Amino acid sequence: MQDQSLTIIENALQLADATASQKLFLFLSSRSHVLWFLKTRQLHHDPIVLVIPRHLDISAAEVKQARVPVIRNWSGNQTRFSRIKYAFLHGVLQNVISIDCKVVCVLGPSGKRHLDTITIHDLTHSWSEDFPFDAHSLIKNPAFPVIMATIDIALDIGALGREGKSIGTAFVIGDEKNVLETSHQLVFNPFKGYPKRERNITRPEVVESIKELCQLDGAIIIAADGTVEAAGRHLDAERVSAKKLRGLGSRHRSAAGITRRTAAVAVLVSESTGTVTIFEKGAVAATLEPLISRRVI
Repeated sequence: MQDQSLTIIENALQLADATASQKLFLFLSSRSHVLWFLKTRQLHHDPIVLVIPRHLDISAAEVKQARVPVIRNWSGNQTRFSRIKYAFLHGVLQNVISIDCKVVCVLGPSGKRHLDTITIHDLTHSWSEDFPFDAHSLIKNPAFPVIMATIDIALDIGALGREGKSIGTAFVIGDEKNVLETSHQLVFNPFKGYPKRERNITRPEVVESIKELCQLDGAIIIAADGTVEAAGRHLDAERVSAKKLRGLGSRHRSAAGITRRTAAVAVLVSESTGTVTIFEKGAVAATLEPLISRRVI
C-alpha cells in the first residue's frame, strides 16, 4: 500500500509541475501514514501541503521535520470534494494558498489509509452546481475566521445531529445590527444578559450551548467578532425563490434572503442530509457534505 501511495504522490507531483500548479494538497488520515511520509525524504517537495485531521496525534515537532505546511482539517468524515473545499478555505485562512491558486489534491476515502485519487482545481473558476464553490468574496469577508469556526460547528451538527437525532439549523454571521433589525425573537433569547466575553464562539462552553440550542426554532445570530447575539431568531427578510435554490426548504430560502438584504453570511445545516450550505449575497457560495454518523434519520 505504501508503494501505491508513493507512486500516486510522485505522479501527482509531475502533474503539478506540468500544469503549473502552485501547491499539492496531500490528505493523510492516520498517524502511521503521516510518519511514513515524514520518513520518505524524496517526497519533501516545496509544493506539498499536508492536510491531516485536527485531532490526529502528531506533535508540532514531528511535523516540523518535514518542512512542509500543515493544514488541520475538520476531524469528522466528509465526502472527498467536501474535504477538498474545506481544506481550500483553511488554506486561504492560514495564508498557505491564495484565492487564485491552482492546486493538485491527492486523497483516498475518508478515514482510510490508502490513496487512490488525484484531482486538480483552479480556484479562479467556480465549480459546478453539483459541487458549489465560489468563495472569493467570502474569503475576503472580515468575519472569515468566525465563519470558519461556525462551519466547524455546523459540520459537527450535520454529521452527528444532537443526542442521536438529526437537526436542521441556521447561523447568520456578521452585519449583526442590520440582521437583528430584520429579524425577531421566536423564543426568549438565551444569550441575553451575559457579558460579551462569555458569548464568544471561541469558548468551548459556548460551542456546546450552541449545539444544544440548535434544537430551537429560528436562527442563531453571530457578530463579526464571534460574539453570539441571539438564538431562536426568526428571519424577516423576503425569501429567495431563484431557480438555483429549487429543492431547498424555507429555512434555506430565508437565510438566502437575509444575505441578500444585509452583508451577512449564512451557514445552514440540512436536517435530512446533514449538508452544510453557505450563503452570501443571496446565492450559494459553497456546500460541504459530512458523512452522517450515528444519526437517526
